[in-house]
Amino acid sequence: MSVDTRQANRRRNRHAGQAQVWLFGYGSLIYKVDFPYIERRPACIRHWVRRFWQGSHDHRGTPQAPGRVVTLVPQPDAVCIGMAYLITPAVFAQLDLREKNGYLRCTTEIDFGNGEQAEGLVYIATAENAAFLGPAPEAEIARHIAASSGPSGPNRDYLLQLATALRELDAHDPHVFDVERHLIDLLASQRGADQR
Repeated sequence: MSVDTRQANRRRNRHAGQAQVWLFGYGSLIYKVDFPYIERRPACIRHWVRRFWQGSHDHRGTPQAPGRVVTLVPQPDAVCIGMAYLITPAVFAQLDLREKNGYLRCTTEIDFGNGEQAEGLVYIATAENAAFLGPAPEAEIARHIAASSGPSGPNRDYLLQLATALRELDAHDPHVFDVERHLIDLLASQRGADQR
């Protein structure tokens, strides 16, 4: 599959006839809300986990040196906490551009807690997309992130802002927090070396 998924997502217009659609965000969509929405609520989806396995050629890296950003990978019984946004289908033109680097709109059941659920959409970059980097040890992912930067800024900012946003949601994510810990250790050792 091509890195640019805009055309594929335009064909995935299952909710085109609806006036409003719920969108689940689990990465930068939690903390960087640059699109209009009607309502915003903490939520979760089940059987998925966040992983820094997707390459970023357009935001946190370049085509020659992609950064690493999160996608979702299936894991039975897992719970992924994030933020849900009630939007109009017209917003997908903007979101498809933002998420064009390998992400496809997928239907999901969104859980708001207290037994309240709704069908919605989530952008997922699967292993079939050309920008997929796949698994690596958390320390290696942190080194990759520390060395990457793109038009949206340093890759490290993406990781640190995501970790902060997850703490604000009281969402424990061992993978994200392990990568963050390795990055902080790496940056501290680099600062120490610079001062010597």
